[in-house]
Amino acid sequence: MPKEPNKSSNEEGKKVDDKASEDSTGQTDGSEELLRKRIRTNTPSPHRQTPPSSPSKFVTVEELMETAKGVTNMVLAHEITVNGGFQIKPTEPAEGSLEKHVKEIVHKAFWDCLEAQLNDDPPVYEHAIKLVGEIKETLLSFLMPSQARLKGQIEEALDLSLIQQQAENGALDIGKVAQFIIDTMGAFCAPCRDKEVRKLRDITDIVLLFRSIFAVLDKMKVDMANFAVSSLRPHLLQHSVEYERNKFQGFLNTQPNALNFTQKWLQESADSVLRGADGGTAGSPGTSSQLLLNVHNHAYLRLLHWEHGMDNFPETVLMDRGRFLEMQLELERLVLMASVLLIVYNSAGEAISGLPGLMDTLKNTVRVLLVDMHTPSFKADETFTAIGEKLCLELGECLTQHGFSPFHPDRQNALKGQIAAVKSQDNPIHKLVDSRIQAYLLGFLEPGPHRSPPAVPGGLVPIGKELEDIGIKLSHLVNFNKLVYSPFYQKILQDVVQAEGSAATWTASNKSDD
Repeated sequence: MPKEPNKSSNEEGKKVDDKASEDSTGQTDGSEELLRKRIRTNTPSPHRQTPPSSPSKFVTVEELMETAKGVTNMVLAHEITVNGGFQIKPTEPAEGSLEKHVKEIVHKAFWDCLEAQLNDDPPVYEHAIKLVGEIKETLLSFLMPSQARLKGQIEEALDLSLIQQQAENGALDIGKVAQFIIDTMGAFCAPCRDKEVRKLRDITDIVLLFRSIFAVLDKMKVDMANFAVSSLRPHLLQHSVEYERNKFQGFLNTQPNALNFTQKWLQESADSVLRGADGGTAGSPGTSSQLLLNVHNHAYLRLLHWEHGMDNFPETVLMDRGRFLEMQLELERLVLMASVLLIVYNSAGEAISGLPGLMDTLKNTVRVLLVDMHTPSFKADETFTAIGEKLCLELGECLTQHGFSPFHPDRQNALKGQIAAVKSQDNPIHKLVDSRIQAYLLGFLEPGPHRSPPAVPGGLVPIGKELEDIGIKLSHLVNFNKLVYSPFYQKILQDVVQAEGSAATWTASNKSDD
């Protein structure tokens, strides 16, 4: 039976790199593969004509593999640091996949062979002893270095040489061996596994018992790995900034052009801020700290409207790409929700303002109908027609219930038309709501200790709680990212702001001459 990779380690003092290497498989949401791809795509082609600047550095396969390993470790350490709920989860092949089918065939063949051997007369214990050896290794891996007495007990009770001799002499009691294994598992397992371990004692069929033991051990491996992660997190929090910065510097040493997309990202932000397109103030091209901060903060907001494709995402925020995308999708939904509610309340006027529970009812209706807006099956025209119909119905019932005149059909049709139009990003109300949300989120990025959340702008109160949650999440990501990559950002920001400022001054000078 193929061994499962051991993902558990209780040695709290073990180095971060070792732990990251051990636990990295399948836990990085594709970030590792994307960075590996970046390594390949950013390596200059021998056919690309570029001016010589410094002697080319020959990179060996071993260096690239070491860099990829470092990136993997950095991704995992970052995930553990920024995601308080991070947990290692067992991976299973997809249902109906070839991998799952092959796995089932191999496992069935193994267990069938074990059953045939144990049913022989006399029984053959070749496979059973191999299983005991694997179980022994797993149990020993759960131990801490200080648990020498328990290690000695396991070594003695599961002495494979002795077990082999007993089997050859017909004196092996495999049931007794299994009971020792179960007792030891009960001593090591997390409280949530106690019930599953107790059930093992009721199994009399040896083959089924071994299968069940391995099933519980697989869960215990994950439990122990997550315990190791929780033990590792405080250490990472203390050293994560320096650790990630050093890892990225090592990556940059191997791939000197690994900040290309970051520079382009900051360049576009500087261009927008200095020309007033992102709410910045065009003018002097100075490189004051406030101007640099303004450009940098607007750059992070641009990640919430990213339209350049995921392969062009800035390298310095690549590990949080999924988090920024998640916020972007949620903000798109909130913009539509707030726009629709603003239209409804402006259309219905004072008649519905202050009515208890109405806002929550309307908001929930819109949320439910927009829940699939980012899926391929979503049909915007049909959905916003349904939203208009449903809200007009709910408004009519509410007005009647509180003694107001019902909505006139003409007003209903006008309201439905406004709701249908708001799905367009060019719609004035859509643009207004989006602009206010961006200004609100920008307030979370302003520096200052113990800053309270900014005031929710007018028209956004119905989604205030959701926006505050996003703002807090955004500020945590941005602040940590700035701490890690500040040495890399500083020079890039100064260069791009000076370049954009010089261009703006030259343009203004030419216009004045004209």
